Amino acid sequence: MSHLQRDKRSPRRANANSPLRSPAALLLALAPMQACTDDVVDPLDPVGPDDPVQTGLVATVRELAREQDLRPVTLPAPVRGELVTLGRALAFDKILSGNRDVSCMTCHLPTFATGDGKSLPVGQGGEGLGPDRTHPDGQFTLRHSLALFNLHRVRKFFWDGRLEELDDGSIGSPAGEHLTSEMEAVLEFGAVSAAGLFPVSSREEMLGPGNELAEVPDGNFTELWSRIMARLGTIDEYRELFESAYPGTSFDDMTFAHASNAIGGFFASSFSFSDSPWDRFLGGDDDQLAEAQLRGARNFMTVGCTKCHQTDVLDARPGNEFHNDALAQFGPGQGDGPTGTDDFGRERATGDPEDRRRFKTPPLRNVELTAPYGHVGQFVTLRGFVEHYNNVDSTLVAYDVSQVEALLRPTLLHNYDEILATRDTMLLPIRLEEAEVDDLIEFLKALTDDAARDLSAVTPASVPSGLPIDRSR
Repeated sequence: MSHLQRDKRSPRRANANSPLRSPAALLLALAPMQACTDDVVDPLDPVGPDDPVQTGLVATVRELAREQDLRPVTLPAPVRGELVTLGRALAFDKILSGNRDVSCMTCHLPTFATGDGKSLPVGQGGEGLGPDRTHPDGQFTLRHSLALFNLHRVRKFFWDGRLEELDDGSIGSPAGEHLTSEMEAVLEFGAVSAAGLFPVSSREEMLGPGNELAEVPDGNFTELWSRIMARLGTIDEYRELFESAYPGTSFDDMTFAHASNAIGGFFASSFSFSDSPWDRFLGGDDDQLAEAQLRGARNFMTVGCTKCHQTDVLDARPGNEFHNDALAQFGPGQGDGPTGTDDFGRERATGDPEDRRRFKTPPLRNVELTAPYGHVGQFVTLRGFVEHYNNVDSTLVAYDVSQVEALLRPTLLHNYDEILATRDTMLLPIRLEEAEVDDLIEFLKALTDDAARDLSAVTPASVPSGLPIDRSR
């Protein structure tokens, strides 16, 4: 079971099948108060304590948040420093990749809010960093890099949820029996502790061709992980860091689970944030949200956003994590469909056709900083992503692929009928006026913790292998 704090509270929220409430209807209730003042207030000014309209908005948003059980982010318990030090070194060290040319953080750059600014990342064999990174053969990885914020509160990982913390605290993963009970016992922080086990096995992301790791057949995780540990064991400093992080255990008795657990501890310790204006508002400070942000928060909780974004980090509650949001498909795909360039999403993890094209609902904390958006980075601006949900059937067909980089544009699939055949029907009633889109964007900006804007201090000066560290700025 995870040693980090888990939310044990019973949910207290509106029925997910209840009719959507109109923001306009809620405003009618505030109309008498609005008529009481002729003051002109800048919509981005902080809430004025004597303004009855804004006071009414505060009350409305607080009541909606109470009904839907939205609360400030629960931070992780402190992670011991020795483990964080080891995890940071491993996350930034290219020694974990087959050809020693890419690290975990190459696609999760601190200077790009733990992403890379690209619709689809370029993994092993690439050149450059961030949006400028390219591959000499024009190769991309298969899905967009998810941000690393508040992963201690996440139970299902990757866009298809193939790694998950189960209800009994055990780990479900693609490794099956290769992830032994002894290895699971090492994982201190839930599924985030196991997240580092799998990118190293991806030939597009980290494994590459032509090295002793790439010789291991796909699916033989035990042998692959053993070979990576053998690499690390040739470096005295790594042996010392591992044994300092796990007192009383010899490096020679450790497995790659010890490495992945350290990376998870580093993620939880370094990228968890709980001091956004929205957190402070939920904590009781009425002056934290501007008028436009209050309207956006009200709209967020009434037009249907919280049917998917339900937790403190604004991802989905267990059992509701995956949805077909009618997003266009491009890129190399996962080998699905007639062309092999489609991606059937959650179905690839479960084998259930009912899960076709369903993808994980990502957390929204610090979302302002993490463009592009979508499972292949379909939208390069937050506005574009919000506007997609205004009549998704129409916005899918009208999707503008010119917003993504030129190499990806020809790969767009025009399989709109197939996507819409299984898109989530709860999206259909959503209609947004331009002003409502503006307010929703302002609310989403209120989910940003200012401490997440500059993460450059997270990057170490060096790593034990002596290999160069990727720094984008």
